Amino acid sequence: MSAHGPVLPVWTCGGCGGPWPCATRRRELKAEYQDAPMSLALYMGAQLVRATADLSWAPAGALHRRFLGWLR
Repeated sequence: MSAHGPVLPVWTCGGCGGPWPCATRRRELKAEYQDAPMSLALYMGAQLVRATADLSWAPAGALHRRFLGWLR
């Protein structure tokens, strides 16, 4: 279990206070899903949908980059 989980509904990192997923959590997720990149993409897509409901004021492109842009 990571200390870098999301603090809802503001979607900040519980470990470092930055926007979730923070750099540390991204590294952890890449390691956890090393053999299942499509599963990671599906998980992060689901998190994007959840965050969109909470962060309705945020630009869609910014949320897309934050939740999915780093998966490449």
